Amino acid sequence: MKSLCLVTVGVLAMTLLIASISLLVAHVFQRVVDLQVKQGTVLKNGTETFEAWEDPPPPVYMQFYFFNVTNPLEVLQGDTPLVEEIGPYTYREYRPRVHVQFLDNGTKVSALNPKTYVFEPQKSVGDPEVDLIRTINIPAVTAMEWTRSTPLQFATEVLLLLYQESLFTIRTVHELLWGYKDRLLSTIHLLHPEIDPVFGFFNKMNGTDDGEYVFLSGETNYLNFSRIVEWKGKESLSWWTTEECNMINGTDGTSFHPLISKDENIYIFSSDFCRSLYLVYDSSGMVSGIPTYRFVPSAMVFANTTVNPDNAGFCVPPGNCPGTGVLNVSICKQGAPIFLSAPHFYQADQKFVEDVEGMHPQKEYHETFLDINPLTGLVLRAAKRMQINVHVRKLPEFFETGNIRTLVFPVMYINESVLIDEVSANKLKHVLLEASVVTGIPFVIMALGIVFGIVFIVLVCRSRGISEEGREVLIDSE
Repeated sequence: MKSLCLVTVGVLAMTLLIASISLLVAHVFQRVVDLQVKQGTVLKNGTETFEAWEDPPPPVYMQFYFFNVTNPLEVLQGDTPLVEEIGPYTYREYRPRVHVQFLDNGTKVSALNPKTYVFEPQKSVGDPEVDLIRTINIPAVTAMEWTRSTPLQFATEVLLLLYQESLFTIRTVHELLWGYKDRLLSTIHLLHPEIDPVFGFFNKMNGTDDGEYVFLSGETNYLNFSRIVEWKGKESLSWWTTEECNMINGTDGTSFHPLISKDENIYIFSSDFCRSLYLVYDSSGMVSGIPTYRFVPSAMVFANTTVNPDNAGFCVPPGNCPGTGVLNVSICKQGAPIFLSAPHFYQADQKFVEDVEGMHPQKEYHETFLDINPLTGLVLRAAKRMQINVHVRKLPEFFETGNIRTLVFPVMYINESVLIDEVSANKLKHVLLEASVVTGIPFVIMALGIVFGIVFIVLVCRSRGISEEGREVLIDSE
């Protein structure tokens, strides 16, 4: 009977150990979890995934920082501009998706994404309706660039003198953001109705959307979850000079497919940048006690053409490339000489930093990043940081430009950030705990195998001990 028990325990221990190792090698339970995650990450009406995508619960904040010019007269004489950063002016951003429609048997979803901004005085340095900023007079600069060497050049000069416009203007933060009626643009509007008489960086962008998007639902392939396939009724852009640069790649940056690996590129389409871009793995971390991978824009995205020849398509007109870290988007901004970069020209050519006194690029404050949970693809923390600059130069046809140097002049930058809320974090922790329990089953089996193995060894040792004692007694009796 004892032998039978001994054999049973030994066989059970060996079986459990072999089973656990086989399950670990085959990743059986990990595959079960992966399959559940894939099946659950689909845009389908009535699901938690769809509800979170339609109206994301974590609060989004938009912070605006302005560069106030402190030496305008010296700049017109050719000196280095001196700017002072003023901000943040913080707004809560509400961005629900509306007019959602399912297309092609649920494989695609169309939606509008209007954004509404509400001022948050407690998170701001001042009152945007009162605080004044001296900056580049973008309507005047744009009008001069539009009309130089054209029959309208003289008329523009007359209007600039009549309205006493100069290269710099003083406006409130509210006017610069949400718009003010510009006299010069109002006159041009009479001849060209397509020109808006109101100028503001976010003019007509509060409570409005940037066009209809069509997303893939992830129904047929989890890798396509929330990937954009159309924007404004088109499958590609038309601003740039190559097919690759005009591609609409990736999601809108608010959601991603599950099961993200460190060696993949994360693609995002941004209508603010007028292009698609990609991010690469940077580091691993924790947000609210949840594991994350941090992705940041690749250095190749805004590299000059000698480093990344593929970026030649973003040089408009062809061959007109501003340098590393800066993107000329005038072609998609009605011809206004707008150049985009990271705040304080972070990771841009050093010449841009040195051309303006007051630039202090720092990774911590000026880098765009995404902290994503790799299992679910959920964004736990993110910051989109973008600087708006104006290309200025001396135009002999217009005395208003004085002797100013040719500069990419910083005007303002934004920090659009999000951090997962406590309720959403607790839900995600529960999901991850369940996944850990399932994937931990082989280790439980292995532990049981080890326990039974120890029991088996103890029983063997004890049975041998009893046998030896019996022999000694037998020898003594003889």
